[in-house]
This record gives sequence, C-alpha cells and structure tokens, in this order.
Amino acid sequence: MQKKISELTTPSFLVDLDALEKNIDTYQNLANENNVDLYPMLKTHKSTLITKMQIDRGAKGVLVGTLDEAESVVAKSGVTKVMLAYPVIGESNLERVIALNNICDLYVAFDNEIPAMALSEKLKDRTIKYQIIINSGLNRFGVLPEKAAELYNNLKKYSNLEFKGISTHTGQVYGFSKNEIEDITNQEISTMSTAKNLLIEAGATVEFVATGTTPTFEKAIKSSDINISRPGNYVFFDAIQVALGAAKEKDCSLTVLATVISHPTEDLFILDCGSKCLGLDQGAHGNSLTKGFGIVKNHPELTVIGLSEEVAKVKKEGPSALKIGDKVEIIPNHSCSAANMTSYLIGHRNGNIEKIIDVDIRGNSKKIDI
Repeated sequence: MQKKISELTTPSFLVDLDALEKNIDTYQNLANENNVDLYPMLKTHKSTLITKMQIDRGAKGVLVGTLDEAESVVAKSGVTKVMLAYPVIGESNLERVIALNNICDLYVAFDNEIPAMALSEKLKDRTIKYQIIINSGLNRFGVLPEKAAELYNNLKKYSNLEFKGISTHTGQVYGFSKNEIEDITNQEISTMSTAKNLLIEAGATVEFVATGTTPTFEKAIKSSDINISRPGNYVFFDAIQVALGAAKEKDCSLTVLATVISHPTEDLFILDCGSKCLGLDQGAHGNSLTKGFGIVKNHPELTVIGLSEEVAKVKKEGPSALKIGDKVEIIPNHSCSAANMTSYLIGHRNGNIEKIIDVDIRGNSKKIDI
C-alpha cells in the first residue's frame, strides 16, 4: 500500500511532483516560444534527478555556483554544457576547472583580468571558452556595460581564452516590490543590450547574451538581444517569490512538513522544525515583503514568528482548529537554502509518496587527501 505524507515523521522535506513538473514545463515552454536556451541554475535543488528532468524537457545546459556542483552534475547526469556563474582563482581550483574543461563544454566567467591571466598560464596550449560578467545593478560581480569592451580587449592577448558571450544576474530584484519588477527587467535588458552593442563595435563576436532571475524571466526572454536565460528558483518557488508576485502558493512545490508539539498559550503554537529546516532568510538582498519565516500552507491565520534551531514559534491571528499532534506544511521563505538543509526530498502526488529525490549535487562535498 502506498505510503502517505501524513504518515511521515517530522520534520520532512516534501516536493509536490505535480507542481514541480508544471514549473519546469512552464518555464521551458516559455523559453522555447521565445527562442531562448534555458540553462537552469542548479544551486536551487542540487539534485541529479531534477537536473535530468530539466534536460529531458529541453534545457540546453546548466549554470552552477560551485566547482563541486559542476563536477557532480557532469559525472552523474550526462550534462555536457556547463556555465560557471562566478570567477575562479587559486592553484587547486584552476586545476579542477581544466579537468572539467576536458570532459564537458565549459564556460568560465570573468569580470577582471587576474583570474583570466592565471587560467591562461595554467592552460598552456589548451583552450577554454569564457563569458564576461556584466553588472546590471546588483553591484556584486561584473563590469559596467561601458567597460565590457575594455575587458574584452585586455583579454584578447590570451590566445587560449575564447570569448563567447556576456552574462548577468539582476539579483537586486529581490530587494524591491512586485510593482518594481518591470523596471528592474527593463534595466536588465538595457544593460545587456548596451554591453552587447559596444562589444560588437569593438570587433567582438557575441554568441550569447545570458540573463536570469526567476522574477524577471518572463519579460526578459522577450528581448531580441537575450538568447540564454538562467533562472533557478522556478522549480520550487518560495514565499519570497509569492511576495514578489512571481508565483502563487499552489506553485510552491517545496515544503517542510512539521508537527504541532506544544500549545503554550491561546495564540501560540510550537512546531518541530526550526532554522535547520527553514533557514533564517527573511528576504534576499534586503526584501522585507515576507511576513515571518515562511508560509504555513492553507493556514492564513498562522505566522511563523520565530525560529530556534529545531523548533518554530507560530502565532495565531484568527480562529484556528489546529491542535497538538496536527501536521502542517510550511513554504520556506527561500527554497534554495532550505533544500540545502537535507540530503533528500520526498516526492509526492496528492499526498501519496512516489519517490525519493536525492540532494546529491552538493557544495563542499569533495574530500581532500591528507
């Protein structure tokens, strides 16, 4: 007999497979309709199985945040095209980059000449593809669009580095309200179009222009200048995406199952999940739109007001039939960090458990020799 999620011990990390598959299909179909290649960011789920779902549905490659993710996904999923989101430097890290370049179609990322020079020296007579990171307002990585051609010209002397395109991440969108997403998206498009045109004027062949955040995805891919999109959070969505209007609660496929273990006062419940499940993220890059530390699914009268490591304080702000022993699902504020708290997710349909999804493309998983 099929086991139900209601029978699980708590806390447990759940994935609604219907919602997950719909999210993947929706974004892939939108990319296809706009002739944009999808390179999903894997840091959200860190899962071979979900990666294969994305590739099987049409994703052309993947974006990774760490070398561990890159090595794991190539070894386990059959992915052949991998983009690194950030610059890499350091002797051992560059050795890993070169080893990856030998077994997959790898695109490294630069926003200054120092890591490029170091990688070029280590490559010797081998070649590698690279992208220039453009700063489109997050002010983290990247050069301003007006400086892209200058960096390109500085890197031309390294004959074993092959320029292919430009990329950006407009993560600052998470610090604004849903009414400002369109302005941020327009800034994203304008910045990348400017950088592309200036590079072409400098004699560069710009094969791709890559952007990608979940909130800006749908409009950004309509730009004729953008031909690669690299969103990540869309597979799960979360409370932040709901607050930004990028998703509805029903679209959020990742939840944490918890049990009410105490009811110390009339307006307070205690759950057996805490910061080690939900994380303490109340909004990336300063967003204050979220209320508390997650959404208690189907319970608008409840707010997660505080987290210890293993328990949550939930305030009741209206009539509720909840009692000790009941189980609830919580949509995390930030699903990427929540999914990283566990080694596996429990996939279900309509409450019936269907499969275990290993979180097996992890950071800091490569053991060193001592």
